[in-house]
Amino acid sequence: MAPARTPPRRRGRPSQPVLSEERITSAAIKIVATRGYRHLTMTELARQLKVSTSALYNHTPSKRDVLIRVQDAINQGIDCSAFGTVPWDRALESWARSYRDCYAQHTAMIPIMAVQPVADSPHTLQMYETVASGLADAGWERASIVDVIVSVESLVFGAAYDATAPADIFDPGERSDLAPVFADAVRARPADAAAAADEAFEAALTAMLDGFRLRLAAARDRSTGPG
Repeated sequence: MAPARTPPRRRGRPSQPVLSEERITSAAIKIVATRGYRHLTMTELARQLKVSTSALYNHTPSKRDVLIRVQDAINQGIDCSAFGTVPWDRALESWARSYRDCYAQHTAMIPIMAVQPVADSPHTLQMYETVASGLADAGWERASIVDVIVSVESLVFGAAYDATAPADIFDPGERSDLAPVFADAVRARPADAAAAADEAFEAALTAMLDGFRLRLAAARDRSTGPG
């Protein structure tokens, strides 16, 4: 009797989906957006990707590495190309608007990205370098440049939340009697929530830029001295 033949190995799709940086990053963003940051674990990420946890670790060494990829992927949506082509204040304005629009689509990531170290994040570092170089070329002192960047980011992250807040977030309801002036001010805002959020952001951005212009002018005056 002839020995049984071993069935030939099947060709085609691998037993587990092929991992890529893009798939891992997208899955991580999806977990945070739909379930919250505390659910972003390597085990849950592997489950989302339909691979074993060991396979995921073979492709990416740690959760920190995943967060670096997420940070860079999101920040690639921020346009800082105006620096070096238009005056610093207009470039900063353009960057802030793009930054806010980007994170209005990723508000769930703000608590993570706002405190995520930028080390080893190439695109994020390139963005900061572009902004810092533009400010330095405009005459900003090195000691003030990061302050300007952090100030813009503080406004941007808050404005991103506001852009996605419920339309009735400031509605006092039946207790208008407790805050009549505030209630009147709320009613005076645009009825469209997105328009109201845009107005608030533009007001804050304008005030910030005006203050920055004054601060830079004062610094220049100090550097030139009397006479």
